[in-house]
Amino acid sequence: MTQETLKPQEKAALIELLYQMGDDDFILSFRGSEWLGLAPHIEEDVAFSSISQDMMGHANLYYRLLEDLGEGEADRIAHLRTPDQFRNAIILEEVNGPGTYLKEPDYDWAFAVVRNYFYAVHKQIRLDSLRHSSYEPLAEAARKIMTEQYYHLMHWEVWFKQLMTSTDEAIERMNAAIEKVWKDFGGVLTLVPSYAEIVKANLIDDEAVMKKRWTNKMEAVFKEVGAEYPGEPRMERGNGRNGVHTDDLKQALSTLSEVYATNPATGW
Repeated sequence: MTQETLKPQEKAALIELLYQMGDDDFILSFRGSEWLGLAPHIEEDVAFSSISQDMMGHANLYYRLLEDLGEGEADRIAHLRTPDQFRNAIILEEVNGPGTYLKEPDYDWAFAVVRNYFYAVHKQIRLDSLRHSSYEPLAEAARKIMTEQYYHLMHWEVWFKQLMTSTDEAIERMNAAIEKVWKDFGGVLTLVPSYAEIVKANLIDDEAVMKKRWTNKMEAVFKEVGAEYPGEPRMERGNGRNGVHTDDLKQALSTLSEVYATNPATGW
């Protein structure tokens, strides 16, 4: 399937899916960038910065596909939409911890590890489905992203397993982070409202199928580290796929769009 052969309903469903995936990566990569200079050690500082930069590039790929479909310039898609127009999951927009990057940051590394690891597992599953997408430009983008995502997933899995089998304090912090992330991670596993059309068009696998793959992986990992599986991931603060968001997203978008809003000539 190409842009020229898309039916109207397929195009509309594809656009929704691209916004969801682009916004997920865009917002989480920003939260990752706020760890610059604050990671546990210099090697992790470099690695995390690289991962965040890669993820911003992945968001750009999705926004470029949206641009090709007539949704406007990728830069404007990224920087000039209002919070209610974003489709990222709520847990991905949450601040890293108390304070701000420039004023008394007291960020939670356990939260960073858990959120990024859980998301990386889901993203890998999603990409594995997308590489067989009926829309060839999306399949091609997924295959390109997977070459980097493999290392992202490996990175966060090492951190997760090491901290979950480390000191009592580390395990306590990790369990608190798991509980925090679990309350809203159901939003990440959810597709946009028109997901039936998305699946019907063979753009991606069914939501329930991908969720089951994620659950199977998580259950195995929790068993490996000797932790109790928390059960069904929840969505307590609403569904970001429907434009429901928190003030954390407003803060993030204000920072992200500051330069572009004053100088639109500044691009990716």
